[in-house]
Amino acid sequence: MYNPQLILHFSALHHLHILSVCLSLSTERQKMENNHQKPHALMMAYPLQGHVIPSVHLAMKLASKGFIITFVNTQFVHHQITKSHHHNHGPEAEDIFVGARKSGLDIRYTTVSDGFPLGFDRSLHHDQFMEGLLHVMSAHVDELVGKLVASEPPVNCLIVDTFFVWSSMICDKYNLVNISFWTEPALVLTLYYHLDLLRINGHFGAPDNREDAINYVPGVRSIQRKDLASYLQANDSSTVVHRIIYKAFEQVKKADVIICNTVQELEPDTLSALQKKQPVYAIGPIFPTGFAKSPVATSLWSESDCNKWLNAKPNRSVLYISFGSYAHASKQDIWEIAYGLLLSEVSFIWVLRPDIVSSDESEPLPPGFRDQIKGKGLVVPWCCQIEVLSHSSIGGFLTHCGWNSILESIWCCIPMLCFPLLTDQFTNRKLVVDDWGFGVNLRDEESVAREEVARKIRRLMTGGSADELRKKVTEVRTALDNALGPSGSSEKNLNDLIDDLKVKIASNKQ
Repeated sequence: MYNPQLILHFSALHHLHILSVCLSLSTERQKMENNHQKPHALMMAYPLQGHVIPSVHLAMKLASKGFIITFVNTQFVHHQITKSHHHNHGPEAEDIFVGARKSGLDIRYTTVSDGFPLGFDRSLHHDQFMEGLLHVMSAHVDELVGKLVASEPPVNCLIVDTFFVWSSMICDKYNLVNISFWTEPALVLTLYYHLDLLRINGHFGAPDNREDAINYVPGVRSIQRKDLASYLQANDSSTVVHRIIYKAFEQVKKADVIICNTVQELEPDTLSALQKKQPVYAIGPIFPTGFAKSPVATSLWSESDCNKWLNAKPNRSVLYISFGSYAHASKQDIWEIAYGLLLSEVSFIWVLRPDIVSSDESEPLPPGFRDQIKGKGLVVPWCCQIEVLSHSSIGGFLTHCGWNSILESIWCCIPMLCFPLLTDQFTNRKLVVDDWGFGVNLRDEESVAREEVARKIRRLMTGGSADELRKKVTEVRTALDNALGPSGSSEKNLNDLIDDLKVKIASNKQ
């Protein structure tokens, strides 16, 4: 039966439907346009624990400032992270940024092959692994970037670790803004940056390198050869790591921007000298919000919970010991440190990776040591370092001087006993002990003796010398605090960096 009201009703519904479709299309279009306006960065962490952590935190920092981030781990790193969080069979097992997205950050996640099968022991076959990073990995990255540039919204800048050797090739090919992320102090960056000067002056790469002080590097007052990164002290400068360094530092000079995980006030002269050559932004320390345990899994090993043990200890009475995620120590040094700990009679937590000496060596500690320390000491394979360092019972940190460890230690006002093993750690020690004065050096000679270990642990942990060191580290902590404040240098540099990137992205599109 003909019912004009019904027809009017349907007609109105039809119009409403068309209107809602148009609205949702325009919202969708608006969203796409907004996305096209947003910078979309492809970020890739160097496949070592100490580089993954600050890269993840940088991704979150930039996403909270309106970036779209596509974060890339190698399949091996992803496999290790998910394996170490084996209790987690939920969506986080496939995508470590699920939690970050729940808080509204636009971070996508994917993986890429490093050129080796998952079962390949990268620690045991270190040089072979490095050859792969040098020669093989770029083909896998190239394929991935090709897909992401063609996706919606397209990637328009690349933020990768300075040690990757292919950044300018990929950026030129896909017309991306080229951003180099340096995860160590500016002092180390500038020494590598001026390798040619070290070579010309005979401090590096010669059969008999000069041993006198180096005082010709822009922004560096004077530095001893023993304080250079281990690769710059080496007599053989033809190793695979050296070849990576040469290539990476040709590349960094082609970057549009360098981001540094340091603070302008901690390294003013070095950063000013670098900033004359290229746009360099010091935006450190790059920590998870509130210095709490990160909502994103970054650990390649299962973490032991040390809180219960620490809760039973008096304030500032425990020495925390960790030699990081990568470097190896000699069995003799590990034994001397172990006996030094017993002599010092200080309580301690020792994070001792199973492969600290090598993947082949199953027990690095002296016979009977684990029985002798009952109640006094705790040895664990891995832990959440931020959690342990911020516990009130920790009073000192015996460390390999990795840069993440130093920044975390400063943040928790913990003085350091410095035992560098590899790479930038020797230069970092110079900063901690000589320039900022909150560290004690444990490594004067090639090897270390138990009596010296015991004496220096006591100096770090007790009496007037400990108070003096704590006063110094608190001063440096204040500089970090100020830098991250609303009008601080790191916050200002971060905002300037974002403005600079938006301009560069816009001019790349034209």
